[in-house]
Order: sequence, then C-alpha cells, then structure tokens
Amino acid sequence: MMYSIAWSPEAKEDYWENIDYLLKNFTTVEAQFFIDEVENYIKIIANNPLTFQSTGFKKVHAVPVVPQVTLYYSYNKDEVFLLRFWNNYKEPRKLKL
Repeated sequence: MMYSIAWSPEAKEDYWENIDYLLKNFTTVEAQFFIDEVENYIKIIANNPLTFQSTGFKKVHAVPVVPQVTLYYSYNKDEVFLLRFWNNYKEPRKLKL
C-alpha cells in the first residue's frame, strides 16, 4: 500500500530554507543533491512508514536526509505527515513537533 504524503507548513518552510541556504552558500549541485535525497526518502516512507526509527515524540519517526538535516514525520492508516526538516545544528530542545 502506498501512503499519501502531506506537508506541514513548518516542513515546507524548513525545506525551502535549507534549499535557499545551499544555493546561497554552495552550488546548485548540493541543492539538487538535497532535493533528490528528500524525494528518495519520501518514496521509501510512502511505501513503508515504519522503515525508519521511532523517536521520543509520540508516533513520530525520523530519518537523516543528509548529515545536517533530519526529516521528522508521523503517519496514520493511509497518510504520512512530513512534520519538520530539522537542521541538526540547531538546539534540539527547540524542536517542536
């Protein structure tokens, strides 16, 4: 069964902030790599949301998309909710899901 994907407003904002940062400080190659990795992980999650580790947050799973950014998501019986693309250099206690 393939789960549908929904993006939270925070996930959308985080995603674009990461791309903007990469485009300003690196090259389009790094930005495209990030985009491709996100797409690959979303495909995996859509096929099986239990693939990646559970977190300390209730019903939330996480996967490091790249070493600097972790994707947090939850799911129900037919939909995956992308919650955040958290920059791992930020203070972990500030992460709100």
